[in-house]
Amino acid sequence: RRCGWFDAVLLRYAARVNGLTELFVTKLDVLSGLEEIKVCTAYRYEGQRYEDFPPHQSIFHKAEAIYEEVEGWTEDLTGVTRFEDLPPAAAKYVRRVGDLAGVPVRHLSIGPAREQTLTVED
Repeated sequence: RRCGWFDAVLLRYAARVNGLTELFVTKLDVLSGLEEIKVCTAYRYEGQRYEDFPPHQSIFHKAEAIYEEVEGWTEDLTGVTRFEDLPPAAAKYVRRVGDLAGVPVRHLSIGPAREQTLTVED
């Protein structure tokens, strides 16, 4: 169960053009054990910073991701049954994803089984 770093620029764009009102973050458990987690918050191309999706696809393909690093966690998430019981760093990461996307995270998967999902309450 592999995954790449979260790209806030692309998600903000997708949320805007598709009218997203909430998010479901999957594979949160895959990040357990990482000391730091990278989050792409912008792109850089020829010295210019893009916090929104670049205006031309040719720029996007040549741009360099700019990452923010957030604290990771060591705890196993697969047995967690409530959002409130997540390790503080995991909960902070989930909130950061929603903040950067401009859309609240409402659900999470914390394991490969269908029932390993959590609802995020306000």
